[in-house]
Amino acid sequence: MQTLSLVAAPITSKRGYKYVDTENLISVSDKLKLLKSKAIYGANASGKSNLVKAIFAMVMIVKRSVADEDILKKLVEPFQLSIETENEPTFFQLVFSHKGTQYRYGFEVSNHSVVSEWLFGIPKRVEVPFFLREGMDVDVNERVFKEAKKFEKLSIKGDNEIFRPNSLFLTSVAALGGKISEDIAGFIKGIGILSGLFAPEIKDLIKEIVSDSQNEKDKKRILDFLSSADTGIEDFGLLEKNEDDLSNDLPEELRSLFKTGKFSFPASFYSKRSKYDNEDNEIGEVREDFDDWESEGTKKIFYLSPLLMNTLDEGKVLFIDEFDARLHPRLTRKIVALFNSSSSNKNNAQLIFVTHDTGLLKADLLRRDQICFVDKNRFGASKLTTLVEFKGVRNDASFEKEYLEGQYGAVPFLGDFESIFQN
Repeated sequence: MQTLSLVAAPITSKRGYKYVDTENLISVSDKLKLLKSKAIYGANASGKSNLVKAIFAMVMIVKRSVADEDILKKLVEPFQLSIETENEPTFFQLVFSHKGTQYRYGFEVSNHSVVSEWLFGIPKRVEVPFFLREGMDVDVNERVFKEAKKFEKLSIKGDNEIFRPNSLFLTSVAALGGKISEDIAGFIKGIGILSGLFAPEIKDLIKEIVSDSQNEKDKKRILDFLSSADTGIEDFGLLEKNEDDLSNDLPEELRSLFKTGKFSFPASFYSKRSKYDNEDNEIGEVREDFDDWESEGTKKIFYLSPLLMNTLDEGKVLFIDEFDARLHPRLTRKIVALFNSSSSNKNNAQLIFVTHDTGLLKADLLRRDQICFVDKNRFGASKLTTLVEFKGVRNDASFEKEYLEGQYGAVPFLGDFESIFQN
């Protein structure tokens, strides 16, 4: 079992960088402070992406277990490199603060059923159980989770199809209108995860912004972001496609559905730039399909922008895998700085990102507790270690230099490449 913690350690930064000890932290109470961002480093195949996949799996099980009976089969895979774990359930748990209450929610699942599930909360000073589940047996604390008591009795009788061996109790209660369960499930569902460039929901979000005349402000913010990133894009919009754009190989059934409006293309966009003559006078404009025309880096900036806006505006949590892929180091630093700043991150959003960009390992950007390493042992199991856990690392150390020298582990042990290619 591994834990990724965003609880701030009782440390101080080097002289001259004391501002990161206030700017980079969220003050929940006098005793609890959280980190606004966390960087995850490690060698290739160390297990960094598996961490993001685990968060994705937990969020999707909360989102889909009631509606999709096969969601556990699709997402849950035990660690198969040990006989101790290959037949054991997978453990997920999230501890978070929401609307003044600290919660601890989790579950153990196999690829076909929920083995156990629990919800604890600290509405005042002491943590109390809201419900405890083993298999299909649920014990509800009616004093704090009254909304589930009636549903608990129905589930025992088997009179409904919502609460099943392969669905979560929390989201089953939420599906029937439970206010507390809806709120908690909603927080978890709101966690953003970006592990690829072109998540369909991001395209839909941009389409909504472009299509809604009330969203001109958000469109301008995306354009300003693209301009600040030096992409050269002057405008963008929704690329309308008609019957002429249909492939000749498209089955007639889909062609008929398109004509009746029951089938549509995935959202796509154009980008616009000015056109000039040989004396540098502007003579017109060029509009082309964004995905065909723009570089991979520009595409990532474009599709990342509304996700960053939404996360910062709503004070949400965002995980990004391969954060630095296709992005210039100066840009990745700017994005991390957005989350660490009290002026641009007024709603206490959090960013957790996987990266190889060692240029971010700077004491003026990240504290020692904001830097995490993933290492894999000889048995194939991954371990997370935060920099602050290493003894003897001073706050004025060169984090980047010492990491690349292997002092913190989480780097590849490279063999003799030259001998492989010698004749």
